[in-house]
Amino acid sequence: MKKIIYILTIFCLFNCAKEEAVPVLVDFEFEVFNDDFSIPVQVVFFNRTEGGEDYEWTFEGGVPSRSVDRNPGVIQYNEKGVYSIELTASNQDGSVDTKVLEIQIDDPVIIDFEITNLGDTFSPASFTFQNTSTGADSYNWTFEGGTPASSNNQNPGEVTFSEPGEHTIRLEISNGRETYDLEKTITVDPFLVADFESDVAFVDDDFQIPVRIQFQNNSISATSYDWSFEGGTPRVSTEENPEVVFTETGVKTITLRASNGKDTKTITQQFEFFANTNLRELNNIRLGINTAHSMNTVGSFYSIDNRSVYNRQEITARPELGASVDLVFFGLDNSFDRNRFVSPDRIGTDAVVFEELQNPTTTKFINSQELCGCTASLTPSQFDGMQNDNLLRNLTIEETSGGLQAFDNTMVPRIVLFEMQDGRKGAIKIKDFIDDGQNSYIIIDIKVQKE
Repeated sequence: MKKIIYILTIFCLFNCAKEEAVPVLVDFEFEVFNDDFSIPVQVVFFNRTEGGEDYEWTFEGGVPSRSVDRNPGVIQYNEKGVYSIELTASNQDGSVDTKVLEIQIDDPVIIDFEITNLGDTFSPASFTFQNTSTGADSYNWTFEGGTPASSNNQNPGEVTFSEPGEHTIRLEISNGRETYDLEKTITVDPFLVADFESDVAFVDDDFQIPVRIQFQNNSISATSYDWSFEGGTPRVSTEENPEVVFTETGVKTITLRASNGKDTKTITQQFEFFANTNLRELNNIRLGINTAHSMNTVGSFYSIDNRSVYNRQEITARPELGASVDLVFFGLDNSFDRNRFVSPDRIGTDAVVFEELQNPTTTKFINSQELCGCTASLTPSQFDGMQNDNLLRNLTIEETSGGLQAFDNTMVPRIVLFEMQDGRKGAIKIKDFIDDGQNSYIIIDIKVQKE
């Protein structure tokens, strides 16, 4: 009896053990490197299966396409598509389980677009935008300051910008899982403005005809120009920066019409031109005594054509200036007891404190009308009232010993007459003697023939 009970117990234990076989529960996860689903895609798999001992992986479209490892490592996908990933696991108890997941592999997402200007960039300026992006299926455009201001089309067509300045173009694309954006800038030229300035020739800045003027076009956003010059030669011009000679007296109007094909603006300026008196007026010129000239504070050399005073330092640095000097003032000291104007070619003998000039000119002077016994004569009131060169033209200027004598500061104003090497005649009006020690100087006005 005991033997029978023992056999039944063993049988029961065997059957109970068989009924308690370990089940297999398949589970796995995967992770895409850099979360980038654009080909080529590399995927790593994590096996979370419980109860399994043997594994069979199948990777549709993957490289490799199968594996029997618990963790198969990295699988690479090289083509776009939706692929199945299947894992089957089993154990020695005969338990088997399978799980299938899908993975979507996308084309590479590349964002870019091209901008084409339709015509020109003057306001209003129109552009088209060519979407060259790949791997996306949705698009969102925004056009700062544009009409329209936005679009969801792949290629949004024509967009117009009216306000000048820079405008940001933004494109956002997506493939449903990844989103990218790109910004570029377009520039609309400023609004059209017509403007110009003038540069009168140095010798014509008294506006006595003929007057030569160079016009500088300062228009903004213009491509063509129509000028008209009342009283000028030429009368009209389409040049950007024309040069014009005016030969008629009176108030004359200059008109500029600037255009860019979309807009036209006009500006006018008026200039007054005067009859030619053949008289040049030069006012408030300072000429220094010997020490001022030598110390480079107030020069003693004057060029009428250049309208410039030069001191010793300037002449030394630029010897070629010597040929332009017409007047040399010799003032012994700040007492102004001994003063005279000296011809540039005679400073070596008549004004020994000065260095000789390079290629000096010859100018005749009558420093002292009261002592020279000359026929030439001009009073301060005649100087002030001189409106043309008639009085100068009728003067005969000859140097005499009296005319070359020095003068002092007891007579103010004093008129000194001169004739330049080219035959032009003129008068100097000494208006004041300024005592400033070694920097002392005289103040003069000059009236001289232009030709």
